Amino acid sequence: MDIKTLTEEVEKISQKYTTLFKIKRDGDWYVLKLQEELGELIQSYLMITERARTKEKSKEEMTKDFEKELADVFCHVLLLSKFYKIDLEKAVEEKWLSWNKK
Repeated sequence: MDIKTLTEEVEKISQKYTTLFKIKRDGDWYVLKLQEELGELIQSYLMITERARTKEKSKEEMTKDFEKELADVFCHVLLLSKFYKIDLEKAVEEKWLSWNKK
């Protein structure tokens, strides 16, 4: 699946979520939600690296949580880029992949 198609699928889920919980999405919401998800990713990272309490979770459960939180961060980056009409593929190409041409 390409990034644009994935973004559209993620947007559909986000619309369902915000409708269900009566959330108004604006520029602040997208950035702050990304920050919230990043915090959850960091918490799960600290757990799998044994720098935070494990909440009685197994290593496998903590690893799965880390994967899910990483997915949340990724999806919220997609949503943020869509909201601000940023062509993420183009931005990555210009910022990162241009190094391959040097």
